[in-house]
Amino acid sequence: MRGSRESLAEPSHRFTLPESPALLEVRRAVRGWLAAHPGPVAVALSGGADSLALTAATAAEAPNVTALIVDHGLQAGSAEVAEVAAERARLLGVDDARVLTVTVAGSGGMEAAARRARYDALDGARGAASVLVAHTLDDQAETVLLGLGRGSGPRSIAGMAAFDDPWGRPLLGVRRAVTRAACRELGLEPFQDPHNTDPDFTRVRLRHEVLPLLEDVLGGGVAPALARTAEQLQDDGRALDAIATAVVDTNTRELDVSAIESSDPAIRRRVVRRWLLGRGVTSLSDRQIRAVDALVVRWTGQGGVALPGGTPEARLVCSRRHGRLSVGLENE
Repeated sequence: MRGSRESLAEPSHRFTLPESPALLEVRRAVRGWLAAHPGPVAVALSGGADSLALTAATAAEAPNVTALIVDHGLQAGSAEVAEVAAERARLLGVDDARVLTVTVAGSGGMEAAARRARYDALDGARGAASVLVAHTLDDQAETVLLGLGRGSGPRSIAGMAAFDDPWGRPLLGVRRAVTRAACRELGLEPFQDPHNTDPDFTRVRLRHEVLPLLEDVLGGGVAPALARTAEQLQDDGRALDAIATAVVDTNTRELDVSAIESSDPAIRRRVVRRWLLGRGVTSLSDRQIRAVDALVVRWTGQGGVALPGGTPEARLVCSRRHGRLSVGLENE
């Protein structure tokens, strides 16, 4: 399947996937995910090795698969790269392949803006399907390290979940080397995104500098160990979340401080987080949750806590009055 764009253009060239070791490992991972999360699926395809291997496996394991390819427009020739990815998806057996063109803009830097644009486009195009994304065990290890470095708390160190509706991640137990081997078995030359080797991005330096150093110093096995840590923390987090849900109804306009002030801190902060998210707050950090928690257990008459969300003209603020927490716009 190597060769020119034209050699990939005809869907009639579909073929039977080889029974080869790496591709079979990817297929087993997808099959296990589908058994645990039945329902229609689409695949987010970038043209890189991870998403190509995922697309091939999903087309073989699931019916009526759609490939969704996002063109961020950030590089010369990105439209052609996206079209080639769509043609390859059709050749691999998907029922439909669509290119979604987005505009990358907004705060937080190019990486964050591109991610927002990509996920918004995928969410808008998926219909009723879950979207499978090709994060691997190595991506999970990098995510855990990022969470550790930022001090974002156990929820961040727990990394990415196998299913976070509507996003599915079947390959969290599969190494990046396996997806590349699967592409070689398929005869595919993956697209090499130059951003994946740009040291201006923190994740790239983690991948090419920090993790290899840790592997050398600690004697190997670091990435699987970090991924296991994430899985263990996810199990613990689910148990604590279930306890927190039973403490108090958080689907309320105001939160009664007396209902949670004597709870264990880990439970209390989970209640606070759940309630804040229900009040329109977005992208909460551990620092912000702890600041709101201080309104509960270290109340000295302090002012409100500014939170993400609201409008361009006014931020959201959580305040305490008469023993109850409320969230409103700053100028209310």
